[in-house]
Amino acid sequence: MSSFVIAAFYKFVDLPDYEERQRPLRNFCTAQDVKGSILLAAEGINGTIAGSRQGIDAVLAYLRQDAAFASLTHKESHADFMPFARMKVRLKQEIVNLGRPDITPNKRVGQYVPAAEWNELISRPDVILVDTRNDFEVEIGTFKGAINPKVDAFNQFPDFVEQNLDPSRHKKVAMFCTGGIRCEKATAYMLEQGFEEVYHLKDGILKYLEQVPPEESLWQGNCFVFDDRVTVDHHLEPAPVELCPMCKTVIEPQHRSLPSYEFGVRCPICADHLTFEQIERAREKQRQLELAAAREE
Repeated sequence: MSSFVIAAFYKFVDLPDYEERQRPLRNFCTAQDVKGSILLAAEGINGTIAGSRQGIDAVLAYLRQDAAFASLTHKESHADFMPFARMKVRLKQEIVNLGRPDITPNKRVGQYVPAAEWNELISRPDVILVDTRNDFEVEIGTFKGAINPKVDAFNQFPDFVEQNLDPSRHKKVAMFCTGGIRCEKATAYMLEQGFEEVYHLKDGILKYLEQVPPEESLWQGNCFVFDDRVTVDHHLEPAPVELCPMCKTVIEPQHRSLPSYEFGVRCPICADHLTFEQIERAREKQRQLELAAAREE
């Protein structure tokens, strides 16, 4: 039985007092020995936390007792190690950075598609399927037939839309992301740009992997997650994948035998493009991580 429960959640909701919520929420999570990262903004909340079953249930109950988060849903997975080093509650302009705080699903949003209906939708010949995640995430795994926008950050997504999609030609567009938040905001943006039928996978890839049996799945590869597990497989179990901390390339077995590979520092893909200062900073960070691990921190 895995020791730690990992809960991912978000909700677009008007939070004019979001700054006042930061300290009480952080203190409550810390008191429950829960770690992770939560973002608060005027447009809502976005977080992934890990802890004991009791601790996670307590934090979720604490959130849902607030009228703003009463309908908050979450996705769960498990690990036999704590995937976070500390508890952070941060204030942001957006809970997911599209670079457009004025666009929010609270005003207008695309059509939610539950995991059970996703295969049928994306198998239609008149539906364009777009992965809204970053390029390195798509390389690790994606849905069959999905378009990779090849962006390094979500705030580049509007440029991709402007250069590659046309409301007059692309009548039906379906989008997805890890937990549902990026594609939900992307649908709000697409509607503003004049697209009429936009769909997004409700609760994202993680809910799809949780609910759709592998033998019926159209998912290919693993799913990148933003914690120390790095990726999870179709059973939401940590997959044995190492990611370069510099360029986010998946480290293949053959890379580790090359002299330009240095664990926790660089890989053969990016080694020639790094400055001496970048390499030294990465080495020091890795050294501090190893010291912290030795102290069981």
